[in-house]
Formats: sequence, structure tokens, C-alpha cells
Amino acid sequence: MSYFADIPNIPYEGPDSTNPLAFKHYRADERIGSMTMQDHLRFSLAYWHTMNGRMSDPFGVGTAIRPWDSITDPMDQAKARMEALFEILQKLGVRYFCFHDRDIAPEGDTLAQTNRNLDEIVEFTKNLMDGTPIRLLWGTACLFTHPRFVHGAATSCNADVFAYAAAQVKKAIEVTHYLGGTNYVFWGGREGYETLLNTDMGLELDNLGRFLTMAVDHAREIGFTGQFLIEPKPMEPTKHQYDSDVAACHAFLQKYRLTDYFKMNLEQNHAVLAGHTFSHELRYARVNGMLGSMDVNQGDYLLGWDTDQMPTDIHEATLAMYEVLNNGGIAPGGMNFDAHLRRGSFEPSDIFMGHIAGMDAYARGLKSAWALKESGELESFIKERYASYEGGIGKQIVDGAVGFKELEKYALEHSQITNTSGRQEMLEGIVNRYL
Repeated sequence: MSYFADIPNIPYEGPDSTNPLAFKHYRADERIGSMTMQDHLRFSLAYWHTMNGRMSDPFGVGTAIRPWDSITDPMDQAKARMEALFEILQKLGVRYFCFHDRDIAPEGDTLAQTNRNLDEIVEFTKNLMDGTPIRLLWGTACLFTHPRFVHGAATSCNADVFAYAAAQVKKAIEVTHYLGGTNYVFWGGREGYETLLNTDMGLELDNLGRFLTMAVDHAREIGFTGQFLIEPKPMEPTKHQYDSDVAACHAFLQKYRLTDYFKMNLEQNHAVLAGHTFSHELRYARVNGMLGSMDVNQGDYLLGWDTDQMPTDIHEATLAMYEVLNNGGIAPGGMNFDAHLRRGSFEPSDIFMGHIAGMDAYARGLKSAWALKESGELESFIKERYASYEGGIGKQIVDGAVGFKELEKYALEHSQITNTSGRQEMLEGIVNRYL
């Protein structure tokens, strides 16, 4: 059955095309360096937004019109949505998808019934995958929607909730492994607190460390070798998130000796909410060996919440891809469209047009970033700017060969200091030349 019979396989027509159902810049087999564009970008569709999003907001009900809306049986609708997802993936030429456990299968009256529902949909999904190049980029567990998680999951004040969350993550890791997922994501949607007046922060952080350690142990036990990822976010829904940004997550992982098992899944909109740029978060993760995967959306700089818009900013995509290229690529992670359409873009064809716009933006960003990196202009400037650490007293500092006493002696003898310009505007102009 076709859910989008009027939508063709999306062709590449080039930058002069005005066809909204054609790529202008994304050409899967175009080689950028030694890799194809498809392999550089490793695009993925987010099941929760693409298939389940109703396009509601705090002031209005959902506007989405979807071909499976008329199906009333929850399990039949779940199967129809999965079939429709594969049609979207195939027509866009996207090879990966991501899901939360509760996205793809409805909850039952008990955890046992919920697991049976999930098993049925997972088996249905595996049959759809067979014979296609479509693969699971990552799975995760939804530990934030149900009222049981009102006070958190791994950081809940209720040990019964901790146990339930552990059982749910155990199952989610297992189905991710069964479907051949190459990563597993932890997003602590409610792992934080609203007020310290009722919070034992030390216990909550220790429990989160215990929880993630248990996950590592279970993955080993079942032979899951995929990459574990943490997705930072500073707020929303919880006022004070423990996983607020890369720096906080890195410090947490170091404290609980988990850095060997986890990397970061970074989202542009979350970076904005944390008061950072996307490239800052990517750079911080990269230089610490923690860059694992990306959620490529964009936030609205005028709005203080998670708008999760389709990524269409080529400048931002270029700077993001510059970090990815300097990281040596993003595999086994990818670039997941954790993005949803605007409320007014409610027709089924908008699903395709929105993803085309995002894929084209990142294709442009890849080409621009590659050319910029090949030129060496930024790296040459940075190398020259820090040249004082290549020899003399600077190299002694880097080598750990001096302390405060030696540096004081040096400063007394070299008290006349000359700085050079950082030339920010010139460098921003250089980047613009490549867009």
C-alpha cells in the first residue's frame, strides 16, 4: 500500500530547479573527497516528529493531516505508520531512522503487555528492513511522557520508578540490538529538578551514574557493541537539567568513570537553549573525543523554547560540517532530523518538502565546509595566532617544564608585551566567501 501515491521518488535536479519535490544540492552519490555525500551526511528521520507529531502547540490542537489518521486500532495504526515511514525513507533516499520505544508501539495496561506490543512492532519493522538498505541509526526509551516519570526516571525520588525505568531501558537496548542499531541514546527528559527545596541532588546524580553503569553492563551481557550517546539539553521540561550541555555531561561522565562508553548526540536547538552555538558544542565535544552523533534541526533565536525547526541555515550548517570534517566524520553516528514542520505546514507533502530543504542545506554546508577546510585559511590563521607556544617560554609552558617561579622571572625580564589582532571580522568574511 502507498500512503503517498502522489509523491515520486525525489530526484536531484540541480541548483536551478524550482521543483519543490526535487533536490537542488543533495546528490547522494556525489563524491566529496574520498566519500560520497550520502556517507558524509548519514541522514536519519526522527520517528516521533515525522510520524507521530500532531503539530499542536500550547495554544491549539494539532493540525497535521496524515494518511493513517482514519485507522482506529492502535496496533494497526502503529504498523501503518511504520510502513509509511519506510515509504518516506525510500522516496527521499534516506538510509536511517531513529525512534523511542513508545513512539512505535502503544503502551498496554501492564509492562508485560507493553513489551509484547513492542515486540510485535519490532518484528514488523525488521521484516520491512529486510531486503532494503534502510537501517536503524539509534533507539532510545521514552522516560518522560508518562505520569510515572513526573519526578524523573533514573533520578526519581521513587525507587519503584527507577526500577521501571531500568526495565524499560533494558528492553529498549535489546530491541535496538535486535534491529542492528549502531547507537543507543540517553536523553534525560526529566532528569533534573524544579527546586532544591525538595531535592537530594547528590543521591539523584549518584543514581543516574548507577543507572548508566547498569546500562553498560547489560549491553556487554547481550553483546550490544553500538555506541552509547548522551543528548545534552539545559531545560524544558525540567527547569534544571543535569545534562545541560556538553561540558556538564563530560564532567558527569568523568566523575562516574563512564567516558570510555559514551559520546554525545548534539542538537542545534539544545545548544541555543544552553546559551551556546551549535558549533561551540560540537567543538567542545570534538576536542575531548566525545562527538558521536547529531540532531540537525534549528531553533528560533527569538523564542526561548525547543522549536525544533527544519535546518535551513546554510551558514550554521557549514560551521557544523566543518567540525564534523575535522572530527574525521560522524560515523557510526549520523545526522538525525529531530525536526518538525511548522504548524501551518500540515499537508502530507510538506513532510517531503521540509526534509528536502534540510538535506539541501546540509549538502550545501558540506560542500562549503570541505572547501574551507581544504583551503586551510582558518587553521593557518589559528596556528599563527598561537605560534608563541611553539617555542621559547610558550613551549616550556606546554611541556610542563616551568612553574610560577620561572614564569615570574621570565615576566620580570619581558614586561613589554605586544598582542596582535584577532581579526574576527576578516575571518567571518572568509567563511562567507565559501557559502
